[in-house]
Amino acid sequence: MNSPADRVDRGKAARKRVSRSAHALWLPPVDRRDPVAVLDQQGRDRLPELMPIRYGRMAGSPFAFLRGAAAVMAADLAGQPHTGLTVQLCGDAHLLNFGVYASPERSLFFDLNDFDETFPGPFEWDVKRLAASIAVAGREHGHGEAKVQRAVLAAVAAYRTSMRRLARLGELAVWYERIDADSLVPLLRCARQRRRLSSSLTRARRRTDLQAVGRLTETVDGRRRIINDPPLLEPAGASDEASLRKIFSDYRSTLSEERRLLLDRYRFVDAARKVAGVSSVGTRCFIVLLAGRGTDDPLFLQIKEARKSVLEEHLPNGPYVHPGHRVVAGQRLLQAAGDIFLGWMTGPQGRAFYWRQLRDMKGSADVAGMNPAGLLAYARLCGTALALAHARSGDRIAIASYLGTADTFDRAIADFARSYADQTHSDHASLGAAVAAGVVEAAPGA
Repeated sequence: MNSPADRVDRGKAARKRVSRSAHALWLPPVDRRDPVAVLDQQGRDRLPELMPIRYGRMAGSPFAFLRGAAAVMAADLAGQPHTGLTVQLCGDAHLLNFGVYASPERSLFFDLNDFDETFPGPFEWDVKRLAASIAVAGREHGHGEAKVQRAVLAAVAAYRTSMRRLARLGELAVWYERIDADSLVPLLRCARQRRRLSSSLTRARRRTDLQAVGRLTETVDGRRRIINDPPLLEPAGASDEASLRKIFSDYRSTLSEERRLLLDRYRFVDAARKVAGVSSVGTRCFIVLLAGRGTDDPLFLQIKEARKSVLEEHLPNGPYVHPGHRVVAGQRLLQAAGDIFLGWMTGPQGRAFYWRQLRDMKGSADVAGMNPAGLLAYARLCGTALALAHARSGDRIAIASYLGTADTFDRAIADFARSYADQTHSDHASLGAAVAAGVVEAAPGA
């Protein structure tokens, strides 16, 4: 590792490749691919019967479109000059991919919570996706343009100032840094915001495996079974269940010894296919119900298909060959504390999967219910969390040096977010036109 002074110089040298003010520019190139064609290509190896659900969800609003269109934005970002200051990117750092979750010590932390697209790349790609999501969400919920821009600026300023603070800390201090969810409540100026956050944290603490049993299962002939709620939740067929039982041991082998011992104390009860999120719809996703000491000691695990990151075709090869390993390793790098049941394996037809807990006091923000002040506070929090994630995996000193003390980068990203929000509205309209013309099928109310 170079000296801190050398790392400072590296950050300043990156300004010669891409000035901070240059990030403001977004003009779609004349040969920009049709966004619907990008989505269609991405969906060709997904379950065809679920694709109308994906398109239906994305057609619901510009923000829903942005959530599902990580591949579209990755291609757009790849067409721009970048700093070359590499971190482990989340790859999909929009507003709803942050939230609270429980650490192994049962504390609630706030952090990134989705890593399907994680991959090494230039730090500013995550910052731009976060900023664009704030602009799109703010507009969608009727906030004035000036208030939307203040929220974007707050997020980017929080990222910059947090990175500069982290650059002054030692390596272990950065590694052990956490955003304790409870510590956020007194930081909010508005009493209503404090009450909303406290209520959200209380709900998150209730989101346990025991609660999931009550919501996702029923008793049939004296046996606990996952409910049938097609097409979003359907019992696994005999062949799928047999495959899941077979690959369970492969997944188990990727855990540390003490966690294998813990997992061995549970028995397989039932499995189901589950549709999740927006961008993941159409990929193969299952949940498995396990039981420990008894039926009142459940464990829900989620098995998600891991595919190539949308960033991979635009960046140099990463360190991981197995897509499931990429997701798990990326999450462990980016999150301050990890899920003890994270693991990966290869399933039928050579498909890659990763495993994690379905519910472990997880919770996300109600962005739709936020007023402008709430959105600004939440945006600032997301920017802070993103800086911490990047500081764990990248050269925080070089990035801090690049960003500097002035708000030049902040204002440039805010300009980019405004332009890219316009682009997202246009792309969303293109999807709506494709649905209306029958080019793609969208399930209403998905």
